[in-house]
Amino acid sequence: MRAVALVGVLAALAVPWVLGPYPVLMLSHALILGLLAMSANLLTGVTGLPTLGQAAYLGVGGYAAATVARAVTPVGVVQLLAAVAAGVAAALLTGTVVARSHGIVAIMVTLAVAELLHEAAVRWTPVTGGTDGLAGIGDVVPFWGLPPLPLDGQVYYYVLAVFALLAAGVAALVRSPVGLVLRGVRDHESRMRAHGYSVFRYRLLAHGAAGGLAGAAGALTVSAQRYFSPADLGFDVSALALLAVVIGGAGSMWGACAGAALLVVLRDQGLLGAHNGLLLGVTCLVAVYALPRGLAGLRWRAGARYPEKGFRC
Repeated sequence: MRAVALVGVLAALAVPWVLGPYPVLMLSHALILGLLAMSANLLTGVTGLPTLGQAAYLGVGGYAAATVARAVTPVGVVQLLAAVAAGVAAALLTGTVVARSHGIVAIMVTLAVAELLHEAAVRWTPVTGGTDGLAGIGDVVPFWGLPPLPLDGQVYYYVLAVFALLAAGVAALVRSPVGLVLRGVRDHESRMRAHGYSVFRYRLLAHGAAGGLAGAAGALTVSAQRYFSPADLGFDVSALALLAVVIGGAGSMWGACAGAALLVVLRDQGLLGAHNGLLLGVTCLVAVYALPRGLAGLRWRAGARYPEKGFRC
């Protein structure tokens, strides 16, 4: 596995040197969707709290980062921190309702939250720019003292670096004692209550962490496309994140990222022109019936441990 990981790292680093600007930008968006998919997976696969509204927190983080970029500073670290803080705050605020929900009710509550925030983004024109969005965002500066990043390849490296740091943080969280409690809450909620754990608090914690991760994805969206609009927090974005979890395998973070990359390629390559939605639907059906454990199930068939849940990152 170390050899495979090394090859993957080298391939990721070589991308701007072997591909053109559009594929590089597409892969940047794949990494961003991968973060959003990990956010959804942290709730759906690890905590057992299904969600269809993670794009809402991506939108909150994206607007926070865009506002900071336009009015305060082009430094990416500041934009990221503002986006993460906004995402966590919004997730904790709405999580007081979501964390008490289960099953289809949780899905409907998260969908309602996402639609409300999307409608607010459309109508709150002085802050969000309405349907025109927020334009005029300059090139991101990764850190104080560094030059701006005008090229898509440079922005890709920035997105890749942030993605790697956040993915490592998510992996540490999932493997930590908190992650074990979250999985216990998902599998044996009544038993965890009997042992004295506050199910609501742990669910709210997971919801806040997932909101912060989605907020970071929003900040990277601003850095990659230098523009942000209500379309970036639409229902289709949340659906793609959940679909990436289904294709990759619930509970597997690397599987969610692989599913996100596959979906971005299918969506943006235009293989079927105006019928790309049909291709995404067929892909989902094939994944559900041919790979019930998702792409992570392929690793299990090769001999991975813990085959029953696919929690490994």
